[in-house]
Amino acid sequence: MISAPWHHLRLCWALAVAVAAGGALAAAAPPNVLFIAADDLRTDLGCYGSPEAKTPHLDALARRGVVFGRAYCQQAVCNPSRASVLTGRRPDTLKVWDLKTHFRETLPGVVTLPQHFKNHGYISVGIGKLFHNESGAKPAFPFADPVSWSEPPVFADGAHWQDWVVPGALGGPKTKGGPVQCLDVSDEAYLDGRIAAAAVTKLDALARKAEPFFLAVGFWKPHLPFNAPKKYWDLYDRAALSGPTPDQMPTGAPVIAGHAWNELRGYAGVPKSGPLPAAQVAELRHGYLAGISFLDAQVGRVLAELERLGLAQNTIVVFWSDHGFHLGEHQLWGKTTNYELDTRVPLIVAAPGVSRAGTRAMGLAELIDLYPTLVELCGRPAAIGVEGRSLVPQLSQPELAGKTVAVSQHPHPSYGRATHVGYTLRTARHRYVEWRDWQTGVVTARELYDETTDSAETVNVVEAAAYSGVRRELETHAASIVAEGGRWPTPPRP
Repeated sequence: MISAPWHHLRLCWALAVAVAAGGALAAAAPPNVLFIAADDLRTDLGCYGSPEAKTPHLDALARRGVVFGRAYCQQAVCNPSRASVLTGRRPDTLKVWDLKTHFRETLPGVVTLPQHFKNHGYISVGIGKLFHNESGAKPAFPFADPVSWSEPPVFADGAHWQDWVVPGALGGPKTKGGPVQCLDVSDEAYLDGRIAAAAVTKLDALARKAEPFFLAVGFWKPHLPFNAPKKYWDLYDRAALSGPTPDQMPTGAPVIAGHAWNELRGYAGVPKSGPLPAAQVAELRHGYLAGISFLDAQVGRVLAELERLGLAQNTIVVFWSDHGFHLGEHQLWGKTTNYELDTRVPLIVAAPGVSRAGTRAMGLAELIDLYPTLVELCGRPAAIGVEGRSLVPQLSQPELAGKTVAVSQHPHPSYGRATHVGYTLRTARHRYVEWRDWQTGVVTARELYDETTDSAETVNVVEAAAYSGVRRELETHAASIVAEGGRWPTPPRP
């Protein structure tokens, strides 16, 4: 991390002073951090301009902070993305590209973001899904990563399909059920309601302690299955909801760019091949929105408690999602592509006294930037080996350009032994994708989309003569990035 001049921070708590009794100067208390993660949430929020999503609590958080309009994950599937965020390393550095590999198998000594805070004077607490939640992980490498936390994390392990309400039963099903569930039950009938309750209780306990805290709260929604209490389904009129647009793969896109959406097809009642019935498409899109509103309500419970305890003015709040999601667009369901809907994520940062409240930063940002951003905001020592770049300048000056490119990647096929890997470069105007043979590195297919004229990514223009110059430039950049393990050599920030 390149440290910013302190004047960029304006009221940075780590260097602020307060007049103590007798006129002596004493360092102000460092800020707390409330680090809130969502799962499979694309930018379907009111504060991102969604005409359908009802998200009053996240919209209120956006009014307190900065909304990053162009933030991107480093790989659109949970384990690689979360490992990348929480270690500040790219997937190629970690060598974590699938759902089974633990980052401590490949980089044992890495210091995670919560671990760094724990090592530098903070109480570090994890509630919910933060790292991957792979059930039955190797005992030597539990996915919850206990070494990262000051106390054992909770609600961190299990399978998503087990978060299910079965009337008349004491627990969830023993096998995967359907992809949706709508029951008139309390919020705490589902896991996210219990996670919110645990976070509220923990906030109350942390408020009584002298040490600053890093509280990470990882909600499981709106991940499949799309189940939420009935009152959240009732917020929406299914007949009035939009359908997937575009509903075809991009013209000229290589076959390798898509996938068979095996995740959704693994649920009961979903066709094992071919398209979905129109009624099921509408039901799934309805359920996804219900899950978003359910998630929003749980975030609201936690933020309300932060306010009630008088902690809001000395707590940095970060809200992020591990990746986006397709809901029938491009004839795809789920994540695991290199398209905008999968790689772009919501990111909201409210840092009192630093962030310019109620603004939107449209400069490019990456999720690996969160690690150095929070370290800088809290005045902790810079972490060694972190590959992101602090977003602090964009918090106080949202009009700044940000990065010149955001880099994401994904292997293909998404499940099973990968034969190719796709690297995608998102610039302010274009998305360029190279598909490379996993063994030889030879480029076998390319994609190029003009995001200013075709934001839905409907036509691959990589062979169009009008874009030959853009293609050559991005090919050169891609070669450098791949050679550097996904890293883009960025100039020093302003």
